[in-house]
Amino acid sequence: MENEYIELLLKRCLKVNKNTPLFISYPKIISDFVNKLVSCAKSMGLSDIYLDEIDSYDIHNKLNTWSMKKIEESKIFDCHMWDVYAKKDGAFLMLESEIPHLMDDVDAKKIAKTAYIKRTTKPVYKERQLKSEIAWCIACVPNIKWAEEIFPDEKLPLKKFWNVLFDICMIDGNAIENWNNFLKKQEEMQNKLNDLQISNLYYKNSLGTNLEIELAKEALWASASSGKWIVNLPSYEIFTSPVYNKTNGIVYATKPLMYSGKLITDFYLEFKDGKVVKYDAKEGKDILKDIIESDEYSQFLGEVALVDYASPISKTNILFKSTLIDENASCHLALGSGFLECIKDGNNKSKEELKEIGLNDSKNHVDFMIGSKDLTIEADTKDGHVTIMKKGNLVL
Repeated sequence: MENEYIELLLKRCLKVNKNTPLFISYPKIISDFVNKLVSCAKSMGLSDIYLDEIDSYDIHNKLNTWSMKKIEESKIFDCHMWDVYAKKDGAFLMLESEIPHLMDDVDAKKIAKTAYIKRTTKPVYKERQLKSEIAWCIACVPNIKWAEEIFPDEKLPLKKFWNVLFDICMIDGNAIENWNNFLKKQEEMQNKLNDLQISNLYYKNSLGTNLEIELAKEALWASASSGKWIVNLPSYEIFTSPVYNKTNGIVYATKPLMYSGKLITDFYLEFKDGKVVKYDAKEGKDILKDIIESDEYSQFLGEVALVDYASPISKTNILFKSTLIDENASCHLALGSGFLECIKDGNNKSKEELKEIGLNDSKNHVDFMIGSKDLTIEADTKDGHVTIMKKGNLVL
């Protein structure tokens, strides 16, 4: 099944061919998996393969011993090679594999600084990614440390993790067909949402969430079915971008947020005119603060995503402590940048036009989960006020 997972990533998510330059970013702890993936890519005829390997333990040691100035001056967080491959139409595969608690003793400001450097040293890649001009995909690969954290009572936790991942990624001998069929259903739902022409969304649940979000007239709903590639695997969300300065109320996170190796738990955000004006967290408030203050617009929303509470990931009842997986078990929002694909004719509009429409232009983008089994979402549409989500599930 591991080989089928690799083929799904290469042949369906990225749709590479023998002439595609392939850029693979991954932590060293999963190098064995990457070797198998590279062998598969080479068997398909790919020859230009760049491996961007990250030694998480070495990074941990450097962040604990280096000054902020040395971090800023170092080239190890520089991502200029991303631009090199973006310029030659490369495909980008970003493999994530968490090492729980590794960064617990690292200064949050240093983590925020390295994240900022990584984001801002690949402008060509970022622009081409946002315009959907290049293939890219983010996917998870289990490792033993992560597996032991998620499945502490299992005798073979890594095997268990792989089996669960195969289930939620529909790896059963027909993975590519499974995803093509699922994406057709996603497209039907996003078309229904677009036909409603939603202007405002209203969120409520028993935790205290009471939030109003305004959408632009030009807003479009999108999903993994919207483009040529599957950019997140797994992907069960349908999403759009709100007017960045038109969110009001309070929202409570329903799952912890793992950010650059640090955990934020039991947190809430309060918005006024789109801006976070108050927040708190039981754990990781300093990390949350750095996310909110990372740039001028990181305190505003850039994404609104709908995910059924009955999604395959939610049904596992597992907290994976990975945003990539956990966000696809739950409705979520994101602080930071919005999506060009979520604005009608967004690729052909200037930055000034997009700002006037209300698309957020932050350099950051951080998802956090807000879905619950009693979440209700109502909407103002062209035909009146309707309920689009009840008891955590879409009811269109």
